[in-house]
Amino acid sequence: MGYPWPFPGRPPKHDLSTWTVTDDWPHPVPVTEAEIEVFEQWFGDIFDELFGSKG
Repeated sequence: MGYPWPFPGRPPKHDLSTWTVTDDWPHPVPVTEAEIEVFEQWFGDIFDELFGSKG
């Protein structure tokens, strides 16, 4: 790993350099009304600060 022991965290169980990341999500990503409501409930104050309130 190139670092003397101990190093922070657990050592990886797999060689991460061989992993492949694939983006196979549809575009646009479908979002349900329930998911939007959860985000508005938890992050509504931040959204209002960033984008302005509904009014």
